[in-house]
Amino acid sequence: MAFKPGSVKGFLLDITGVLYNSSPEGGEAIKGSIEAITRLYSESNLRFVSNESTSTPAKLYAKLTRLGFTLKQEHLFTPAPVAASYIKKHGLRPHLLIHKGVLDDFAGCDTTNPNCVVVGDAEDDFNYENMNKAFRVLMEAEKPLLISLGCGRFYQRVTGPCMDLGGFAIALKYATGCEHIVLGKPDEAYFMAAINDMGLTKDEVVMVGDDIVSDIGGAQSHGIRGIQVKTGKWRPEWEKHYVNPDFIADNLAHAVETVLGKKN
Repeated sequence: MAFKPGSVKGFLLDITGVLYNSSPEGGEAIKGSIEAITRLYSESNLRFVSNESTSTPAKLYAKLTRLGFTLKQEHLFTPAPVAASYIKKHGLRPHLLIHKGVLDDFAGCDTTNPNCVVVGDAEDDFNYENMNKAFRVLMEAEKPLLISLGCGRFYQRVTGPCMDLGGFAIALKYATGCEHIVLGKPDEAYFMAAINDMGLTKDEVVMVGDDIVSDIGGAQSHGIRGIQVKTGKWRPEWEKHYVNPDFIADNLAHAVETVLGKKN
């Protein structure tokens, strides 16, 4: 464990599987996580760094407050707004294979005669017809570009594990040979946006997540410490994973207590 007193001045937190467990009905807060967030706002700095691609930040904020969390919407970092900014900056015209819940984030993008594809967690819209439409856009583009909102393998719901967008994105990349960029974890710029927003440096923060590859491995590959929690998508076999977390915590509350010490 590498947490000397005062060495951590800020926390980067994943959301799904760390703060709450997802479900079609809206989900439920993980035990101790509401109190942990309250303590972090009182005693440290924090930003929420998520690959959530089914809700806009406003909708995600509403969900979290409904579950009992007290937080600031401007502290939520999600990939869809980042992708929309990237698209506008580079003059791209996207074909959107995304969840209807994040369409508002791309409202200002020109989608006529698309020259790139954006893939998010489209859930039920991941079918052959829609995948083939995206495939054809990439095959016909002069410089085919695939932008994915993260590249996760799976996420956990109360009802069980669910396939994430990564498999669909990699299928399109394999079928077309296109260039593929990931906007979201584990991209270094995504982590740094949140770190810079706190006015801190890499060695002053810790990432807390339930995904040992994109959360923990991604953070560590960029010089950021990582705490794996045994909630969300956690698997016991990860005890022997090639990614070696700086600490494995029972849950977010345990992670916070480990770094900040027991509350008086």
